[in-house]
Amino acid sequence: MGGSSPCASCKLLRRRCAKDCVFAPYFPSDDPHKFAIVHRVFGASNVSKMLQELPVQQRADAVSSLVYEANARVRDPVYGCVGAISYLENQVSQLQMQLAVAQTEMLCIRMQQESALPMPMPTQMQQDDKSFLAATNNLDNISQYLNFASSSSSNVIQDPSALKRESLWT
Repeated sequence: MGGSSPCASCKLLRRRCAKDCVFAPYFPSDDPHKFAIVHRVFGASNVSKMLQELPVQQRADAVSSLVYEANARVRDPVYGCVGAISYLENQVSQLQMQLAVAQTEMLCIRMQQESALPMPMPTQMQQDDKSFLAATNNLDNISQYLNFASSSSSNVIQDPSALKRESLWT
């Protein structure tokens, strides 16, 4: 830097901040904690080598990544940011399962509502069809008679309450 105030790196390392200091643009003197944590995890020499090997336009992103990883390593020395990523992936997976259950419940309710609507009566009905129509008029027993097969799957929904316990993802 060469000015009145050395960068956080030079201040922590107690050295003179040169005009071409590789740390100065990324570790300002008003945020010493940022460099301190990166220095503690990676070491100033390693960070300096990494930054010098990168093109100037990529260094700010690299410093941001180093700061993030250093903070993650302090919180979780074994897994670092991989632990945070794994936690978030697990959370996404759980939310996807909850969404699938909710979508299945919505489909079941929609099917119940559609089956409760009056259906046109064909002239020749089999005994099974007559018992099904009689049961759909009784909303208390409708879940016993939901046997709709989807056109894209051979799964048959028999008990809507069972949808809460298992996923229909195939």
